[in-house]
Amino acid sequence: MKNAHASKKPNLLYQQIADKVRGIIQSRRLQPHDPVPSEGELAKLFGVSRMTSKLALELLAEQGLVYRLPRRGTFLSGQQEGTPSNDKMPLEREPDSVRAEEQPCKQIALIVPHLSDYTSKIIAAAENEVRKYDCDLILKISKDKEDEDVCLQRLVEGGIGGIILFPQGRKTCSDQVLRLKLQQFPIVIIDRIFREVSIDCVYHDHYQGSYEMTKYLIGKGHREIGYTSNPVNHITSREERYQGYIQALLDHAIPVKTQYIHFKNVDCDPSRMNESDPEQERLIRANPQMTALLCGDDYVAISTLYTALRMEVAVPDQLSIVGFSDIHLSALTPIPLTTVRQDTEKLAQSAFHLLMKRVHHTMEKPITIKVQTTIVERKSVLQRASS
Repeated sequence: MKNAHASKKPNLLYQQIADKVRGIIQSRRLQPHDPVPSEGELAKLFGVSRMTSKLALELLAEQGLVYRLPRRGTFLSGQQEGTPSNDKMPLEREPDSVRAEEQPCKQIALIVPHLSDYTSKIIAAAENEVRKYDCDLILKISKDKEDEDVCLQRLVEGGIGGIILFPQGRKTCSDQVLRLKLQQFPIVIIDRIFREVSIDCVYHDHYQGSYEMTKYLIGKGHREIGYTSNPVNHITSREERYQGYIQALLDHAIPVKTQYIHFKNVDCDPSRMNESDPEQERLIRANPQMTALLCGDDYVAISTLYTALRMEVAVPDQLSIVGFSDIHLSALTPIPLTTVRQDTEKLAQSAFHLLMKRVHHTMEKPITIKVQTTIVERKSVLQRASS
């Protein structure tokens, strides 16, 4: 009997702490998705162990009052009995049956971080896809991370049927995107991966594209192959392209030479691509033995090409240069650029097909779709004599 009584005591304690957390939620008038005091805060506040406060929060999570996210904390879930009402909460979804009756899905939103040759292709392909579903496309261009969150919020407030998001460069998934995922709102991420959360996404296989391009250069007889890119800044596409380059060298027993690798301090300015870039000039000048240079995107490749030509370094005879993306300008440079082509039409098709599945309330686990890339051969790579 003594052991049985002792086993109940900690249960009663964490249940008491759970009740106190309910009181905190009400007294502080917390709204859905506001943070709830952490395990450590509860332990200090009520003089209990972190294990007890953890058990209390887990109990509340089981009851659906809160939800917990790894490395982020605990948050109040959607409106529950006994919690403050909030008729104007912007991201709280109405029941599916109400939404279906009141507002059929006639508008789909596309949010992109900028207008460029690449995103323009995505927009054009997206417009073509929405017509197949008898929907209208609402386009938003986010100025920065904060504006992206505002766009998401306003679109949901306005009753948008679903969202395709090309996110700003972020280290982690934004809180707004997390809210939409938790509410099962139809949203698909394109051209980015958020590794800390499982969410529907469609993106080009950047790793494989870079791997195949490095392999292509090796097949052309190159062994002294460099890599240059805009700053990675936690952007998964840039990380994966670099990783593909490294792995291709390792798989072909070619030493990775750090002096051949350069990440720019700031992003390449598309309006100044035809000018000499001092950073790229230093890279080329310091490595005269380098015979090929893989660039992380076409803007960097075009800037590097013009820099080499101004230095009177013959392309491709002295230095082969390749890019990634196949923007329109890559075929119009003085030496037409060999590059990795990203299929924006396939990207848009896959994203809209997946989004419409979610609009119609399919409940599969989050899906990740990789769109394959291809190599476009032009004139910027030299076939070297076999050694």
